[in-house]
Amino acid sequence: METEATSLPARDPDHRAPDFRAPEARSFEPHPLRAEILGEIHARPFRLVSAPRVFLHYAFEVVRGASKPDRIAFNELCRAQGQPGPGPDARHHVIPFGTGTLKWERHAEFTTYSWDGPLPEGAAPFAERPIAHPFGSGFVPPGPLLVAVRLDLLRLGGDVEAVAHLFDPASLCVSDCFGGSAVAVTDFRQDGDGRTRILAIDRGLNDQQAGGLAQRLLEIETYRTIALLGLPEAQRIGPDIRRIERELADIGHRIRSTDGLEANRLLLSDITRLTADLEAGAAESSYRFGASRAYDDIVKDRLGAIHEHHVPGYGTWSSFLARRTGPAMRTVRATLQRQEDLSEKLNRAAQLLRTRVDIELEQQNRDLLESMNRRARQQLRLQQTVEGLSVAAVSYYVVGLIGYLFKAMKEAGRLPVDPNMATGFAVPVVLLVVALIVRRIRAAHSDDDHAGH
Repeated sequence: METEATSLPARDPDHRAPDFRAPEARSFEPHPLRAEILGEIHARPFRLVSAPRVFLHYAFEVVRGASKPDRIAFNELCRAQGQPGPGPDARHHVIPFGTGTLKWERHAEFTTYSWDGPLPEGAAPFAERPIAHPFGSGFVPPGPLLVAVRLDLLRLGGDVEAVAHLFDPASLCVSDCFGGSAVAVTDFRQDGDGRTRILAIDRGLNDQQAGGLAQRLLEIETYRTIALLGLPEAQRIGPDIRRIERELADIGHRIRSTDGLEANRLLLSDITRLTADLEAGAAESSYRFGASRAYDDIVKDRLGAIHEHHVPGYGTWSSFLARRTGPAMRTVRATLQRQEDLSEKLNRAAQLLRTRVDIELEQQNRDLLESMNRRARQQLRLQQTVEGLSVAAVSYYVVGLIGYLFKAMKEAGRLPVDPNMATGFAVPVVLLVVALIVRRIRAAHSDDDHAGH
């Protein structure tokens, strides 16, 4: 059997097939933010650590926009250790320090310094021993201290009761993490050095899990502390909000009981003043409230990331923070909601008063137009009266002239009748002619007015 052959086009010797091999990415012009975007995903990687190890973590407030003193201080610390400092745009940097590692991180409104180093096998939790950390007398803090934490990552046998005496039983929190591979213990209280103590007991963590657990526990303490900065701000502006609410209620009663343009204008002025006071307070606190809510969400995310579970006989980290920091965050959110609700009420009251003022102005304008219409009608009547008098006056003068004309014609013998009789007969004719002329002049003026409109 013969098969049909498939014909292929002849290959053009001068035609080259396109090269689909990918060129080097560095040969393309990069977006100005490409490096920052790609680096963000690796900005805070988990360090590989293993027990036993100690972590000293500090967070310092840095005024927004004033990052140079902080960067300069850390650069000097790096030079003292013979290490290069961070670049001008770097937000994190790691250098070796003593037997451990120092990590510097620049956040939006605070800077963290975290040092970790090894502990001898069998070390007791929080035992005092000489540690070559950077936070001695020569350390220059970049700003006021916000957070101070000591975290010991140890391998300990026995149950939690063996270390429970190291913490305050009133606020002791114990959580199983990563399916029982670790136990996190703290009481969220400061020790004699002013640091919050956290004990992480390694019960089978690999190095990546150990580094991730340590970093997340430190972040929980950091962000839960900074999130509470919104509470003093809420308490500070609370009296102002209550004052504005009371004054707005008083204005509401006055709106119902008063009337008149001037009274409404005074009420509108009071509403404007209250709105300005509220917006000034909201502008000062909006960043703080927004940051507190964001930090609180981060704390919840970090708690979820460690996969904590309840240990019989003890409260978990989540339950403690929900009971202690939850009311503070609800106060922050309630204050923010009160500001938003009060702003809407002020806007509605101002709109109502503006409507009343507009209605009063329209009423005044209507009364003014009616008064103008009355004056216009009066002027029209006066004009018609004047026109009638003017017809009579003009006719009188015209008849007088005609009388002189008739008398002259009588003397000349050209008028066969008595001039007085001829003048008398001319009076109606003159009146009619003058009236017609005046009417035509008025009609011409009216046409000009309509044409102008």
